[in-house]
Amino acid sequence: MTATLGWTSKTVSEPTVKLYDLHPPLDDFRSEAIAGLQKPEKFVSAKFLYDKRGSELFDAICNLEEYYVTRTEMSILQTNAVEIAAKIGDGVLVEFGSGSSQKVRIILDAMEKLPTYVALDISVQHLYESCVKLAEAYVGLEAIAICTDYTQPIKLPEISSLKNKHKVAFFPGSSVGNLEPEEVIQFLKNTANLLEPNSSLLIGVDLKKNKSILEPAYDDSHGISAAFALNLLTRINRELGANFNLDNFGYKAFYNAIGRIEMYIVSLKEQVVNIDGIEIHFQAGELLRTEYSYKYTITEFQELAAQAGFQPQQVWTDPQNLFSLHYLTNSVSGT
Repeated sequence: MTATLGWTSKTVSEPTVKLYDLHPPLDDFRSEAIAGLQKPEKFVSAKFLYDKRGSELFDAICNLEEYYVTRTEMSILQTNAVEIAAKIGDGVLVEFGSGSSQKVRIILDAMEKLPTYVALDISVQHLYESCVKLAEAYVGLEAIAICTDYTQPIKLPEISSLKNKHKVAFFPGSSVGNLEPEEVIQFLKNTANLLEPNSSLLIGVDLKKNKSILEPAYDDSHGISAAFALNLLTRINRELGANFNLDNFGYKAFYNAIGRIEMYIVSLKEQVVNIDGIEIHFQAGELLRTEYSYKYTITEFQELAAQAGFQPQQVWTDPQNLFSLHYLTNSVSGT
């Protein structure tokens, strides 16, 4: 890409990216997965969907016609990039779930300069590769990659360039919808603690809408959503020594009127799966939940944010009111 505004235009053959691998150990994956699969209503946390292959499949989902979320949020960012960039100023941008970093590039292109960018993600290889590409494109940007489960309380490493700086967390893509409402409040509290006083949050929140739009977005005609979900079983086989036969499982997603999309892997027959010596029994038609995706009104989300100490400052939406981008400040900073 062409560097803009204050960015250096020359290329760098080997950009420097600081990597901090705080990834949860394999034992955490094993214990959480087995515990969830032994519940009467089986589930495995959505965070485990994002190994390297899972991250690639999700990137493919984001490009689907049915999946309105990414292109709508990107259009909001493009329309309001200059205003958003001004709010970040010369602070530190901390992105949760960096993925392919398409959206943060819109912000960076609108900025005169950003000294430091921190990316948090659970998929270490995907995370590092994305940060390297950013460092190549924006010469002079300090890129810091932190592999971690950001849904849990964490602290930023002791890095001099992060101290006493205005920090803006960027959490695009409506991933906050994967959390239960009470979990959203705790996540936002954790975010406030991570950023410390005098910080802000720029977060994407999907809005409530007709299920005729929602359901195809999460169960597309190309089967990529299904492949994304079923890749979780492939990962469990590979990393935990399980023997899931993917031919014996399907996928379904539907809108629950309480305000969320529900996504499941479906057992197509009665069967027993072995994971590390533990037998997991499935009935024909039994569901294994992989994700919820909650949808909110603007007021509903702002009320959750207020319970976590964040104050709404501005909301941007698209003309069809499909999606919202919220800019909030924590109550300590008062800015």
